[in-house]
Formats: sequence, C-alpha cells, structure tokens
Amino acid sequence: MSFAALDSALLGPLFVTDAMRQAFSDEARLRAMLRCEVALAGAQAALGLAPAGLGDALASFGVQNFDMAALGQATALAGVPTIPFVKALQDLLAPDYERHVHKGATTQDIADTALVLMIGDGLALLQADLNLMLPALALMARKHRATPCIGRTYGQHAAPVSFGFKVAVWASAVAEVACQYGAIRARIMKASLAGPVGTLAALGAQGPAVVAGFAGALDLGVDALAWHTRRDRMAELGSWLARLIGALAKMASDIVHLASTEVGEVAEPHVKGRGGSSAMPHKRNPVGCTLILAAQAAAPGHVTTLLNALGAAHERPAGAWHGEWHALPALFGLASGAMREALALAQGLVIDEARMRSNINLTHGMIFADAAAARLMAALGREGAHKLVERAADEVRRKGISLQDVLAAMPEAAAARDLAAAFDLAPAVAAAALWTDRALVDLPGSI
Repeated sequence: MSFAALDSALLGPLFVTDAMRQAFSDEARLRAMLRCEVALAGAQAALGLAPAGLGDALASFGVQNFDMAALGQATALAGVPTIPFVKALQDLLAPDYERHVHKGATTQDIADTALVLMIGDGLALLQADLNLMLPALALMARKHRATPCIGRTYGQHAAPVSFGFKVAVWASAVAEVACQYGAIRARIMKASLAGPVGTLAALGAQGPAVVAGFAGALDLGVDALAWHTRRDRMAELGSWLARLIGALAKMASDIVHLASTEVGEVAEPHVKGRGGSSAMPHKRNPVGCTLILAAQAAAPGHVTTLLNALGAAHERPAGAWHGEWHALPALFGLASGAMREALALAQGLVIDEARMRSNINLTHGMIFADAAAARLMAALGREGAHKLVERAADEVRRKGISLQDVLAAMPEAAAARDLAAAFDLAPAVAAAALWTDRALVDLPGSI
C-alpha cells in the first residue's frame, strides 16, 4: 500500500519520471549519506583527527551492505534516518575505525547534506528538460509568428493575434523561471556541518577547516553560519519548483481550451492508447495537459509546508524540519512529470492553421471593432465612435451579418476615412509577429 500517489506503483508513473523517482529513492538517500560520511572522514583525516584509512574503508561500502527494511524500522524509533545509519556503519567497521565515524557531526548535518546532494541530481534532471523545451517552444513560435489566430480575453474573442505570439508568451513564462535556475542551485548547494547546536564545538578551532574539506570533497559551497534553522533556501527552492509548474500550467490551460471540440485549433500529439475513455471510444482526452494542471493544483500545499518550516524554534525544531521530507521530494516529482508532459507538447503539438483562420470569422468581424472605432474617431470623437460601433455590434448579434456591412450602411460612418482598412487582418498579425520576434531574441537557448 502507498500513502501518496507519487510513491504508488499504480499512480506514480503517471505523475513522476523514473529518473526523478530514482534521484529521491531510499537507495539514493543511503548513497548520499554514505558520501557525506566518507567526505567527513577524509576532511578529518587530513587534519589528523581521524585515521587515514577510514575514508577508504567507508567508501568500500554500498547500498548492498545495508538492510533497508531494518533501517526503516529503526528510523521509526530514532526519529531520523541518520542515527540507525551511523550505527549500521559502525557495525561494519573494525574497532579502530568505528569510534571515529561521524565525529563532531549531528544527525541533521548528514541528513541535510545528503538531501542537498539529492536535490542537485533532481535539479540537473529539470535543467536537461528545460534545455530541450526552450528551443522547442522557440521553434514553434518562430514557425507560427505570422499564423493568424484569435486572441481571447475572459474566454471570449477579443482581437486577432498570431499563434506564434501565444507560444512566445508560453516560452517567456517558462524562461522567466528557468533563468533563475543558476541562482537557485548556487544557493541550495551548500554543505551542512555544524554539530549539535550549530557551533561544531567538538572540533574546536579546527571546525572551519573540517567544514571546508567536507564541502570540497562533495563539491558543495559553505555558509559562514549553520543553516540548521535557516530554512529560507528550502522554501525558495520549493517556490521555484511550484512556479516552474505554474508556468507550464499556463501553457496547458491554453492548450486544453484550444483543443476543445468547439475550438479545435490544436491537439496533443496522439499516442495509441492514450487519452481514451472507458465509456466513449471516440475520445482523445488531453492527458498531458491534465497531468500538468494536476501538478499545479497539488504544488502550493507543499510550498506551504516549506514556508511553515521557517518558524524553526531555537537550534533545532520539532516537526517543521521533518515536514520538508514530505514536501521537497513531492515537488520535484510533480515538476518532473509536468516537464515530461510539457516537453512532449512543445515538441509535438498538432496545429490546425485552417481552423484558426476559420474561428477568426466566428464573430462576423466584431474582432475588428477597436480598429473600426479608431477609424471613426477623427470624424465622431472618441465617445461618438465607440457608441456607434457598440450599436453596430448589437446589430451584428441580432442579424448575423458582418460588422463591416452594418457600419457601411450607417450614415454616421460615411465620414470615416478608409473604413474598410480597419477590417484587414494583416496589421494585427504583423504587430503580433513583431512582439514574437522581440521575445525570441531574449529567450535563452539553454540555462
């Protein structure tokens, strides 16, 4: 039995990639904790604080040397996985080595640093997907920079744009989050080694040197002060993951509407057996978008957990830190599944240009109302032009004829200069293409 969809053998593959599941697996956590203990032993041995061979002895062990189920049961008793893990390590070592393992460190040091190592692997997976997705969206936007389609506000036809312009908006939203990747990674990839209350008192004046050696062995940075109870970096990371999912959800939300039967302007790439219905054989539901939107719905709650952890009491809190163990892997899992689906959409979205152009005509030219009012303004003034076009639009709704024909029949519109030009699609599409090109110039090819 699984207590979370992300861990479920049945539901997990729907929401999380296999690679991200491996990055935050029990085996990955055990390997990361072992790396931490090896690095600690090496840093201390370099200063004469531990036997020279301890690091090599520890490095000779692997996941296969530990009973995962037994560690889990012992963790339930200890409250943290580090304590039974260190005990198991000591049981594997010769007496001359075992008393030097974990010297000066506290459980949170190993747990936090191991989590940081796992986070680094998770971030690398997302970076790889983003480096595929951004160019794919740029290619789609460039290809359709002048493909006419309708712009919608409040779910209704507003004015013409281009499909490339819509895609450029999606790409820019993703890029805004993606461009913060480097800063987020640099902030989070810091070692934690500070001892029971953050002063590493057991190592005295050699503490800073041990921390430097420990962090260097793991290719991590160092903070001047313990971050045991300074959890803003975790909340920031969680928020970044949620915002990434949210940027993908913007694209998914648009595609769901554009793929609806009544609109029919795009479709998810079809994969045999995907998106069907148990009751309706004809259905091709937008499964990819659905999974992205599900991730977006679930993510904010996990961010709230991380924000709550900011109120950590004294030098180590009860519960707030442990809550992060639920939230961060879940956010990485949700982000991985959302990225997988978004990348498939970016690389394979089916686009119906003819349907886009057909839909432009659904409102009988009323999408050109603003342009028509601008043409009438010189003769009628702003308010007069607006009221005349508003009255003409009411006539279009009643009779189902074009706005251009209705205005042409109105004596008040006769004074307008070249009113027919207001119903030319080209200027609106050219404007959309211009802004699409500007956005693509600023879009990064990779992060």
